[in-house]
Amino acid sequence: MKDARDKAEELKGKAKEKIGDWTDNESMQAEGMAEQAKAKAKMTADDVKDKVKDKAGELKDKASDAMRR
Repeated sequence: MKDARDKAEELKGKAKEKIGDWTDNESMQAEGMAEQAKAKAKMTADDVKDKVKDKAGELKDKASDAMRR
């Protein structure tokens, strides 16, 4: 669900940036670019968080296996 929200925010930012381009509205362009950057940062943070959780699970499994031996 978060991914969809973040992707929607990124697309909204792209739309604002394009509208700003077409209308020569630098403020809207900047706002669109900022929204895109924010969405991409959220997606990157979520990806890192998921990878850390996966690695932690792997390490936990390895530790459990080592304790059983």
